[in-house]
Parts: sequence; C-alpha cells; structure tokens
Amino acid sequence: MPSPQRGRLAVAAVAAALFGQLLTGTSTAATPATSAPLQGSIAWEPCDSPYGEGDFECATLAVPVDWARPDGETIDLALSRHRATDPDRRIGSLLLNPGGPGMSGVDLALSSPFSFSPELVERFDFVGFDPRGTNRSAPTYCDGNLTAPRRASNAPADDAGLDALRAANRAFAESCRELSGPLAEHMDSASVARDMDAIRAGLGERQISYWGGSYGTLIGQMYAELFPRRIRAMALDSNMDHSLGVWGIQKTRTETLEGAFGEFADWCARTSTCALHGRDVRALYASLYVAAEEGRLTYYGRPMALSTFQGIAFSHMYDPDTDWPEFTQLLTNMGTTAETTGATNTASAVASTAPNPVKFAYDLVLCQDYDLDVPSYAAIARMEAELARIAPLTRQASLGRSYMTSCQSWTDEVANPQHRLRVRTAAPILVTNSRYDVATPHSWGANAARQIGREATLLTYDGVGHITYWRSPCMREATDAYLTTLATPAKGTHCPAIWPGDGQARQQLEDDGLVDPLSGLSGQSGHRGAQVPGQDRHSPRKM
Repeated sequence: MPSPQRGRLAVAAVAAALFGQLLTGTSTAATPATSAPLQGSIAWEPCDSPYGEGDFECATLAVPVDWARPDGETIDLALSRHRATDPDRRIGSLLLNPGGPGMSGVDLALSSPFSFSPELVERFDFVGFDPRGTNRSAPTYCDGNLTAPRRASNAPADDAGLDALRAANRAFAESCRELSGPLAEHMDSASVARDMDAIRAGLGERQISYWGGSYGTLIGQMYAELFPRRIRAMALDSNMDHSLGVWGIQKTRTETLEGAFGEFADWCARTSTCALHGRDVRALYASLYVAAEEGRLTYYGRPMALSTFQGIAFSHMYDPDTDWPEFTQLLTNMGTTAETTGATNTASAVASTAPNPVKFAYDLVLCQDYDLDVPSYAAIARMEAELARIAPLTRQASLGRSYMTSCQSWTDEVANPQHRLRVRTAAPILVTNSRYDVATPHSWGANAARQIGREATLLTYDGVGHITYWRSPCMREATDAYLTTLATPAKGTHCPAIWPGDGQARQQLEDDGLVDPLSGLSGQSGHRGAQVPGQDRHSPRKM
C-alpha cells in the first residue's frame, strides 16, 4: 500500500463542523486530561511497517489457551504499536480490531498513521493485535483436503443432504482440533476479550479506548460485559448482534440486501455514468436470477452457478464507490442460454487421506460464538420460503446462509452462545452503523445500543456500505470527536448518504491524506470474496 502525502485538518475546523452539524447540546464529558502510561510489562522492540510510514514497535504477549486454566498452556499474541506523535497531549492507548473474524489488528495499527485522522494519531498510541489463532498469533490449521467434501455438501436438498453436510462439517472441525490442539476449542470472542484485558494490563493502562469494526464489535461487546470499569471509550463500528439465532441472522441480512439492491437500482436509474443507466435493473436482475436457478446463466459464455451469482450480488454492496461500477459491468457481461449449462453449486467430494494443513480460523471463531444448528431440512426449507417472500428480488443473503451451513454440527458445545448483552458501564459507548449494511444490518447496531443501555449512542450513516469510519467525513469526524473528548452525537443523529460519482467520500479522504485500509482486501481470510475452506470462491465472508 503506498504511503500517501498526509494533510492536516485544523482541530478548530473539525470541532466547529462537528458541534454545528452533529453535537448540538449533546456534550457528555469534558476533554480528558492527558494520561501518561503506567509501567507496562510488554517488551517492545522497534519494527518496520510494510506501508513505509511511521515509527513502530512490535512485541508478543503470552496468554492462556484456556482462561479457565490460567496456569496451563499458553500462546503468544502478536502486537504492534504506533506511539502518539504529540506525547504532551497523549490520551492513552487505542486498541484496534478490524473484524473478520481473522483480520489482522497488527496490520491495521501498522497502517494507522495514514488510516486514522491526524488528531487521533497525535493523541493515541495505536495498539493492534492479531486475535488468538489468527495471522501471527499461533495460527490454527485445518485439513485442506476436507474442503471439497464440505463444499459439495453445502446446498442440502433434503434430510439426507443435511446429514451429509453435518458429517462433512464435523470431519473438518475434527481435523482443526487434531492439527491445532487445544486452542481450536478456545477461539470464541469472550476468550479474545480476556486476551484484550491482558494486553491492557501489559500496557500498564488502568483503562483503554477501543475501536472495533465489524466482527471486532463483538470482541468489544464481550469486553464491555466482562470488564466494564476498564473502558475509557469504545467505538463499535458496524455491529454484530449476539442475541440473534439462525432465523434472525438470515432475516435481517436478507431484508437489508433487498434494500441495498434497491438503492443500487435507483442510483443506476438517476446516474448517467452507470453502465446500466436507462435499463430496468430490477427486471434484469430478476431474469438473471431465474436463469441461475435453472442452470442457464453464463458469464462471458461460461456457466455461472446460482451460489456464485448470489455471492457476487451480496459482496458488491460493501463499498458502493468501488463495488457498484464493477457490479454493473458484471451484470452487463452476464447472459443466458436456452438450455442448462451444467453449472452446479457443488465440488468434487473426493479427498486425499494425507492431511494437508492450511491456516484457517473463521469457523473456529464463528461456530463458538453462535449456535446455528437446525433440527431438519424442513426448517431450512421454511426459512428459505419465507425469505423469498420477504425479499422477492434478492431472495436470500448469501452470508446469512453460509453462517448456517458452516456451523451445522461443528461442535457439541458452543463456548460463547448467543445472549442479550449485559453491560454495566459508566463509560459512554458510540455505536455506528450504515442504514444498508448487508454484513451487519442497521437493526443489529440498534439492538446492540438498546441492550447496552443508556450509555450507548447510535449514530447512523444513511447510505449503503460496511464500516462507517471511512464511508463519510460526517461519520469519521463524529467518531474522532467522541474518542478524543468522550462527547457523543445527539440521540438519533444521522449522517447523509454519499453516492458513487459524488466524489465526496474519496475526495475527503484524499484531502485529509488518508486511505481506507480495509478496501480491496478481498484475498484475506474473513473478507468478502475470500476463498476459505469449504466455501464457494464468491461466497462473501467479510464481517
């Protein structure tokens, strides 16, 4: 990632814009006094960033594999830090996690000098960590040879098919346990939250600030439950809802996909630069969907399976500025044939007997945070019928479905099952969400805020997309003001949508000398479009 020329916003200008536009009468706390860190126990050493800007330190921290047995086996967590550039105005440490599950907080911190605002860079030590079992923190492994049988079984059509899916999942999960040892059973987000408090103690901080995006919000929510008095500030961007079951997850994601696609179609209708401008986008999509169901869909003359088509539609709702122009080109180049093309949703079920260890963490986390088992194929069929009624155009959100299929019979006991949040903190918490976020629907953020209670403030971006901090200047400035001053926006505050072609969001990032560090990372585990064991190549897994 190239190092950009970073501009500097005047603090007075930011404050004036925020308090004029967002925070009228809503200041909840005065600007905190600067804070010198206590003596910490982490042995930091200088290290380099692959992005080429800033002075960094790296370290490891030993934590128990099983927090119920703190004197037992340990693993080393990988950490990185960028010190506050204005030590005299330093507030404290700001821990980071970008989600996934499985994305690298170490990398996010290494990009922090040009990813986050100058004000935050000046006043916080950015501390990134790779969660247990991921990236540089004792990565977990599974048998890659078992991914083909798993993929071949992920579209059951009856109870026998569901049994085959369960068997394939269980075999794959057992391989993870065999290749990764006890850690494979302790990958849940509550364990990660305990790791995060060990980092706090190692930093020598009485309280920490935290920015978590996407699945990283679940880590923050678990931390708020377990360690409510150790929070100074917590910005939860694009929220998980840990109270939902398999139906609630599918319903809310599918409703949001239908709404997001409607916004895309309306944008095409009013935007002359859209490649489908002047065409009925909804009718086109409906005809292509039917062709995919019937096995007649092609892309440049080659067969395209229904699951691939669904995954493409879902994954192109994450970042409209870059995704929507590409999506229009993809739709333009799709075609249909009169006869079945032979495209299927399955892969060869033949697997080698010799284990093929591959790094993998996604389902080890997800399926220990959510109990998503279904009793029968009839339950799946009922859900799919109801989803098609709720969302007659897009039918079903592929990420909601993959949650369900991935976790069938994964484990006998879910370590951190769903529950309503039980947070008792005096610290204000900022919850942000896009109105049309297909990965983490707005209703998830609203529910999380309600469950946290009066200390939570929900700030809404009225557009389409996932992760709000880099989505609009309005969202970013409100987040910055909260993290530095603890002042939250007025209850019910909304930031206006920015649409592709307006140029406002990207131009403002460039003017501020910032880049979106999470844009275009589709090759990483846990990201949309990532090829992860047992999933279709186009199945979006970004959280």
